[in-house]
Amino acid sequence: MQERAENTRQAVLVGAAVSFEKYGYGTASLSTILSHAGVTKGAMYFHFSSKEDLANAVIDAQHQLAMDGLRTVLDHVPTALDAMILASQELARQLVVEPVARGGMRLTLEIGSIQTPVKRPYIDWIESIGKLAARAAAEGDLVDGVDPEMLAKFVVGAFTGVQTLSEVLHGRSDLYQRLSEMWQILLPAVAADSALDRALAVARNEPRDWAAF
Repeated sequence: MQERAENTRQAVLVGAAVSFEKYGYGTASLSTILSHAGVTKGAMYFHFSSKEDLANAVIDAQHQLAMDGLRTVLDHVPTALDAMILASQELARQLVVEPVARGGMRLTLEIGSIQTPVKRPYIDWIESIGKLAARAAAEGDLVDGVDPEMLAKFVVGAFTGVQTLSEVLHGRSDLYQRLSEMWQILLPAVAADSALDRALAVARNEPRDWAAF
Protein backbone atom coordinates (compact mmCIF):
# COMPACT_ATOMS: atom_id res chain seq x y z
CA MET A 1 0.00 0.00 0.00
CA GLN A 2 2.82 2.37 0.90
CA GLU A 3 4.61 1.59 -2.38
CA ARG A 4 1.42 2.24 -4.34
CA ALA A 5 0.96 5.59 -2.60
CA GLU A 6 4.56 6.56 -3.36
CA ASN A 7 4.13 5.56 -7.02
CA THR A 8 1.01 7.72 -7.22
CA ARG A 9 2.79 10.66 -5.61
CA GLN A 10 5.67 10.31 -8.07
CA ALA A 11 3.24 10.15 -11.01
CA VAL A 12 1.59 13.39 -9.83
CA LEU A 13 5.00 15.01 -9.34
CA VAL A 14 6.18 14.09 -12.85
CA GLY A 15 2.84 15.12 -14.37
CA ALA A 16 3.08 18.46 -12.62
CA ALA A 17 6.68 18.95 -13.76
CA VAL A 18 5.73 18.24 -17.38
CA SER A 19 2.77 20.61 -17.15
CA PHE A 20 4.76 23.39 -15.49
CA GLU A 21 7.55 23.05 -18.04
CA LYS A 22 5.10 23.20 -20.94
CA TYR A 23 2.72 25.91 -19.72
CA GLY A 24 4.52 27.74 -16.92
CA TYR A 25 3.25 28.21 -13.39
CA GLY A 26 0.62 30.81 -14.21
CA THR A 27 -0.99 28.94 -17.12
CA ALA A 28 -0.71 25.33 -15.93
CA SER A 29 -4.01 24.17 -14.47
CA LEU A 30 -4.91 21.28 -12.20
CA SER A 31 -6.68 19.65 -15.16
CA THR A 32 -3.51 19.72 -17.30
CA ILE A 33 -1.52 18.34 -14.36
CA LEU A 34 -4.03 15.51 -13.87
CA SER A 35 -3.95 14.79 -17.61
CA HIS A 36 -0.17 14.44 -17.63
CA ALA A 37 -0.12 12.50 -14.36
CA GLY A 38 -2.85 10.03 -15.32
CA VAL A 39 -4.39 10.00 -11.83
CA THR A 40 -7.69 11.12 -10.29
CA LYS A 41 -8.24 14.46 -8.59
CA GLY A 42 -8.73 12.65 -5.29
CA ALA A 43 -5.39 10.90 -5.65
CA MET A 44 -3.67 14.18 -6.34
CA TYR A 45 -5.27 15.94 -3.36
CA PHE A 46 -4.28 13.06 -1.10
CA HIS A 47 -0.65 14.08 -1.63
CA PHE A 48 -0.79 17.80 -2.53
CA SER A 49 -3.15 20.49 -1.26
CA SER A 50 -2.80 23.03 -4.10
CA LYS A 51 -0.98 24.03 -7.27
CA GLU A 52 1.43 26.07 -5.16
CA ASP A 53 2.14 23.01 -3.00
CA LEU A 54 2.83 21.01 -6.16
CA ALA A 55 5.13 23.67 -7.57
CA ASN A 56 7.18 23.76 -4.37
CA ALA A 57 7.38 19.96 -4.41
CA VAL A 58 8.66 19.97 -8.00
CA ILE A 59 11.30 22.58 -7.13
CA ASP A 60 12.38 20.51 -4.12
CA ALA A 61 12.49 17.32 -6.19
CA GLN A 62 14.58 18.99 -8.90
CA HIS A 63 17.00 20.31 -6.30
CA GLN A 64 17.26 16.89 -4.64
CA LEU A 65 17.93 15.31 -8.03
CA ALA A 66 20.71 17.82 -8.67
CA MET A 67 22.29 17.33 -5.24
CA ASP A 68 22.12 13.54 -5.61
CA GLY A 69 23.91 13.87 -8.94
CA LEU A 70 26.59 16.04 -7.35
CA ARG A 71 27.13 13.53 -4.54
CA THR A 72 27.48 10.69 -7.04
CA VAL A 73 30.10 12.65 -8.98
CA LEU A 74 31.99 13.39 -5.77
CA ASP A 75 31.90 9.70 -4.82
CA HIS A 76 33.61 8.71 -8.07
CA VAL A 77 35.84 11.66 -9.01
CA PRO A 78 38.72 12.43 -6.61
CA THR A 79 40.03 15.53 -8.40
CA ALA A 80 38.09 18.65 -7.44
CA LEU A 81 38.46 20.59 -10.71
CA ASP A 82 37.31 17.59 -12.74
CA ALA A 83 34.41 17.05 -10.33
CA MET A 84 33.34 20.68 -10.76
CA ILE A 85 33.13 20.26 -14.53
CA LEU A 86 31.46 16.86 -14.35
CA ALA A 87 28.89 18.10 -11.82
CA SER A 88 27.83 20.84 -14.24
CA GLN A 89 27.60 18.23 -17.01
CA GLU A 90 25.40 16.04 -14.81
CA LEU A 91 23.04 18.95 -14.16
CA ALA A 92 22.91 19.59 -17.90
CA ARG A 93 22.18 15.91 -18.56
CA GLN A 94 19.31 16.01 -16.07
CA LEU A 95 17.84 19.06 -17.80
CA VAL A 96 17.91 17.21 -21.12
CA VAL A 97 16.45 13.86 -19.98
CA GLU A 98 14.56 14.40 -16.68
CA PRO A 99 11.08 16.02 -16.76
CA VAL A 100 11.31 16.91 -13.06
CA ALA A 101 14.61 18.71 -13.66
CA ARG A 102 13.18 20.75 -16.52
CA GLY A 103 9.94 21.60 -14.71
CA GLY A 104 11.78 22.51 -11.52
CA MET A 105 14.25 24.72 -13.35
CA ARG A 106 11.49 26.65 -15.11
CA LEU A 107 9.64 27.10 -11.84
CA THR A 108 12.76 28.27 -10.02
CA LEU A 109 13.27 31.01 -12.59
CA GLU A 110 9.61 31.85 -13.16
CA ILE A 111 8.25 31.91 -9.61
CA GLY A 112 11.22 33.98 -8.53
CA SER A 113 10.22 36.65 -11.03
CA ILE A 114 6.62 36.94 -9.78
CA GLN A 115 6.85 35.99 -6.10
CA THR A 116 9.64 35.67 -3.52
CA PRO A 117 12.89 34.60 -5.26
CA VAL A 118 13.71 30.90 -4.94
CA LYS A 119 17.19 31.20 -3.43
CA ARG A 120 18.01 27.84 -1.87
CA PRO A 121 19.04 25.92 -5.02
CA TYR A 122 21.40 28.71 -6.07
CA ILE A 123 22.86 29.09 -2.58
CA ASP A 124 23.46 25.34 -2.25
CA TRP A 125 25.11 25.17 -5.66
CA ILE A 126 27.33 28.17 -4.96
CA GLU A 127 28.41 26.63 -1.65
CA SER A 128 29.07 23.23 -3.28
CA ILE A 129 31.05 24.66 -6.19
CA GLY A 130 32.88 26.97 -3.79
CA LYS A 131 34.06 23.99 -1.73
CA LEU A 132 35.23 22.24 -4.90
CA ALA A 133 37.04 25.38 -6.04
CA ALA A 134 38.80 25.65 -2.67
CA ARG A 135 39.84 22.00 -2.95
CA ALA A 136 41.04 22.55 -6.52
CA ALA A 137 43.17 25.44 -5.32
CA ALA A 138 44.65 23.30 -2.54
CA GLU A 139 45.36 20.56 -5.09
CA GLY A 140 47.30 23.05 -7.21
CA ASP A 141 44.86 22.94 -10.13
CA LEU A 142 43.89 26.62 -10.05
CA VAL A 143 45.94 29.68 -10.89
CA ASP A 144 47.24 31.43 -7.78
CA GLY A 145 44.92 34.18 -6.62
CA VAL A 146 41.65 32.73 -7.93
CA ASP A 147 38.99 33.36 -5.27
CA PRO A 148 36.93 30.14 -4.77
CA GLU A 149 33.71 31.93 -3.80
CA MET A 150 34.00 34.36 -6.71
CA LEU A 151 34.62 31.46 -9.10
CA ALA A 152 31.65 29.54 -7.70
CA LYS A 153 29.27 32.47 -8.18
CA PHE A 154 30.53 32.95 -11.72
CA VAL A 155 30.17 29.26 -12.63
CA VAL A 156 26.62 29.02 -11.25
CA GLY A 157 25.62 32.28 -12.91
CA ALA A 158 27.21 31.30 -16.22
CA PHE A 159 25.55 27.88 -16.19
CA THR A 160 22.17 29.46 -15.47
CA GLY A 161 22.60 31.78 -18.43
CA VAL A 162 23.92 29.11 -20.76
CA GLN A 163 21.07 26.68 -20.06
CA THR A 164 18.46 29.45 -20.31
CA LEU A 165 19.76 30.64 -23.68
CA SER A 166 19.99 27.07 -24.94
CA GLU A 167 16.38 26.45 -23.87
CA VAL A 168 15.06 29.65 -25.46
CA LEU A 169 16.90 29.23 -28.78
CA HIS A 170 17.07 25.47 -29.26
CA GLY A 171 15.00 23.68 -26.62
CA ARG A 172 18.28 22.66 -24.93
CA SER A 173 19.22 20.43 -27.89
CA ASP A 174 22.62 22.17 -27.96
CA LEU A 175 23.11 22.41 -24.18
CA TYR A 176 26.04 19.97 -24.00
CA GLN A 177 27.94 21.91 -26.66
CA ARG A 178 27.17 25.29 -25.11
CA LEU A 179 28.32 24.06 -21.69
CA SER A 180 31.51 22.66 -23.19
CA GLU A 181 32.20 26.05 -24.78
CA MET A 182 31.60 27.78 -21.44
CA TRP A 183 34.32 25.70 -19.81
CA GLN A 184 36.67 26.03 -22.78
CA ILE A 185 36.46 29.82 -22.40
CA LEU A 186 36.73 29.82 -18.61
CA LEU A 187 39.38 27.17 -17.91
CA PRO A 188 42.36 28.90 -19.58
CA ALA A 189 41.76 31.84 -17.21
CA VAL A 190 41.53 29.86 -13.96
CA ALA A 191 43.22 26.47 -14.40
CA ALA A 192 46.90 25.99 -13.63
CA ASP A 193 49.08 25.07 -16.62
CA SER A 194 49.62 21.58 -15.19
CA ALA A 195 45.85 20.93 -15.06
CA LEU A 196 44.60 22.77 -18.13
CA ASP A 197 44.86 20.05 -20.79
CA ARG A 198 43.28 17.47 -18.50
CA ALA A 199 40.41 19.77 -17.53
CA LEU A 200 39.75 20.80 -21.13
CA ALA A 201 39.57 17.13 -22.13
CA VAL A 202 36.95 16.55 -19.42
CA ALA A 203 34.98 19.60 -20.57
CA ARG A 204 34.92 18.40 -24.18
CA ASN A 205 33.47 14.98 -23.31
CA GLU A 206 29.76 14.22 -23.55
CA PRO A 207 28.03 14.01 -20.15
CA ARG A 208 27.90 10.50 -18.71
CA ASP A 209 24.93 8.91 -16.95
CA TRP A 210 26.08 8.68 -13.34
CA ALA A 211 23.07 6.52 -12.45
CA ALA A 212 24.95 3.66 -14.07
CA PHE A 213 27.80 3.94 -11.52
